[in-house]
Amino acid sequence: MKHFVYGNEISTNTLKETKSIIFGGGCFWGLEKKFWELSGVVLTSVGYSGGKTENPSYEEVCSGLTDHVEVVKVDYKPNDIELKDLLKVFWEAHDPTQGMRQGNDIGSQYRSVVFIEDEADRDVVELSMNLFQEELYNNNFGTITTEISMTEKYFLAEEYHQQYLAKNPNGYCGLGGTGCKLKI
Repeated sequence: MKHFVYGNEISTNTLKETKSIIFGGGCFWGLEKKFWELSGVVLTSVGYSGGKTENPSYEEVCSGLTDHVEVVKVDYKPNDIELKDLLKVFWEAHDPTQGMRQGNDIGSQYRSVVFIEDEADRDVVELSMNLFQEELYNNNFGTITTEISMTEKYFLAEEYHQQYLAKNPNGYCGLGGTGCKLKI
């Protein structure tokens, strides 16, 4: 399957000169678009992670029975873009205080998550979360509910979900941030 924006092959494997991180923050269509627009990001894909079902379908994930989250896998070159820059986009793109929803999108598949590939990234992710939490409190938002854990399995979503908003520029996406900015 080819990436609609980049034109390269979508793979769940990470190339040796790149790193990966997986974000869940509501609608994976809108979140993926935020990342494919960044210089230094070499591949994005949408999929499912964090649950117990092997190779789930979109319908199964939407049922709430799989525990999977709609996620975006971001492969990036750390010499060209830093993890903190990706985290700034992630935190500002959604409301991490909403629990099992983002706006009108309700369900466990819309919860906020960051799945890291190595423990060295945990400190950077947690620091960014703590800084964003301060900003949220200063603007009368609640407590961040984002799960941060090691990446387990990542299952590629169906082809029609990949780069959906590039294929359907007027497509629906309920993703919306808080208006708060991460100062990092």
